[in-house]
Amino acid sequence: MATKTDRLNQFFEQVKTLTFWQRLFRWSQFRSLSYEAYEEFKTLLSEAARSIQELDTAKKDTSILKNDNEHLRKSQSELENEVVNLRKEVSENLRKISELTSLVATKDEALRQAESKIKGLEIAVATAEVRISNLTQENSQLKQENTIFKQTEDDRKANYEKAMATLNAIKDKIQADRDKEIADRQQEEIERFNKMKVTWVNHEENVKNQIKMICDRNTIEYVDVVPFKGNPDNAIKVWDEFIIFDAKSPASDDLANFPTYIKLQTESVKKYIKEENVKKDIFLVIPSNTLGVIDCFFYNMADYNVYVVTLDALQPIILSLKKREEYEFVEQLSPEDRDNICRVIGKFAHVTKRRIQIDHFFGRQFLEVLSKYEADLPRDIVDKVIEYERSEKLNPPQEKRAKLISSTELETDSKRIRKEAEAKAISFPALVQQGIRSLPLYSDESSNEEKE
Repeated sequence: MATKTDRLNQFFEQVKTLTFWQRLFRWSQFRSLSYEAYEEFKTLLSEAARSIQELDTAKKDTSILKNDNEHLRKSQSELENEVVNLRKEVSENLRKISELTSLVATKDEALRQAESKIKGLEIAVATAEVRISNLTQENSQLKQENTIFKQTEDDRKANYEKAMATLNAIKDKIQADRDKEIADRQQEEIERFNKMKVTWVNHEENVKNQIKMICDRNTIEYVDVVPFKGNPDNAIKVWDEFIIFDAKSPASDDLANFPTYIKLQTESVKKYIKEENVKKDIFLVIPSNTLGVIDCFFYNMADYNVYVVTLDALQPIILSLKKREEYEFVEQLSPEDRDNICRVIGKFAHVTKRRIQIDHFFGRQFLEVLSKYEADLPRDIVDKVIEYERSEKLNPPQEKRAKLISSTELETDSKRIRKEAEAKAISFPALVQQGIRSLPLYSDESSNEEKE
């Protein structure tokens, strides 16, 4: 026989044992079960409220019955006193009748009156006795009803306590689940910070390996030991000049002081510039996840320049520097070649800064949306969003050391995605006709506005 909490208990048992595949293929059953469990929970609340209301009504009825019983007792006492008085009066009248018996002859009229009065008194006594009997019977019936009400009140109290115990157990279970969810979130945040620390700790080694790999792939000389004072993290030799790449990463979780640290490092690398055959351009390589706190990526130090770059920018920078080896002397560069080199470097600098600016903008927008949806959406919807968020996973393309990222493949993928978007009518007709470069993000007008 099913109880009123079968669906509720079954729902919590399924929550404990719910697996990923059950979420995926049996979610509709689980959701239907949650609705039924919620209906049972509302039924329990309704029964508890009804029990409390019935208990209050029973208390009021009991109080009324007690008052009526007290009044009946007083009435019974008064009637008993009245009966005693009537009996005394009857006894007194009988005594008078006995006295008048001797005076029958002379007191016939008085005797008849006395007899008439006696009859009236006897009728009153009989009436009083009947009333006392009725009151006694009614009092007994009230006592019986009072006993029944007391028994019913005890049963209602027991049911109420049982229902409250069930509700408290459900409340404790929900609170425990909530505490566990908060603890899991805190643990995930701690693990994220730990992974970030590991990235920063290994940053210097990663930069070194990346530069060596680029040098090996493009026949560029990597200098393990420089022939001058100082010990830079990395140095390459291009056209008989040493180019310094120093790896810099935060020392702690707090990134507030990292920009100041980078600015101080631009001063400390001055010792390398004083050496012979050291290029006047110094590169400081920072982790990509610290870009959000860096507001300046170029420092003009009068005698030399310092560039703040990320690990992803090393390959195009080194390749652009290697381009100089194609010419034995600077004088052999034609004006057109010089202009082309400046144009490529200028375009690269603009695209890099623009990409960083866009990433910063969307990063702030995403953070704002995340903070708003947790604050503005109802709690049950936020919990459902978090549940779906945990089930999602993004797998970006994996980068392999021995394989170059082909520009031709990237352009082919871009064209394919654009065609799929046009086929599915994702883009507006005007955007499809003009191309993605017609968007304000790529327009010269929006760039000029942002510069202003």
